[in-house]
Amino acid sequence: MILITVKFPIRPDKMDEWRELSAFYAAAVNAEPGCQFFEFAQSVDEPDTFVCIEGFTDAAAGQSHMQQPHVARFMGEMPDIVSARPKIIYVDADEVSGFVEMGEITPR
Repeated sequence: MILITVKFPIRPDKMDEWRELSAFYAAAVNAEPGCQFFEFAQSVDEPDTFVCIEGFTDAAAGQSHMQQPHVARFMGEMPDIVSARPKIIYVDADEVSGFVEMGEITPR
């Protein structure tokens, strides 16, 4: 199983756009055949930070996920919504590491 956790720092003035985009994206990802779970949660300590937790059956399901049109929309819109580069933890089997900068999204 592939396990991914991402922290998204959201610009306070972009919260409405974030809520619409994140609801669309979560529904689309959860409908993917290889998705085991996908959800966002708001941080208690940092109200402008949302944590995404996701699980895919295997690496092939994760690769298929990245080819979906809803992923392209999400990655295309997020640079205007985030206040800093998101941080990610990616776990594949025994591979475990701490948060590192996510390469796909950089604030504009």
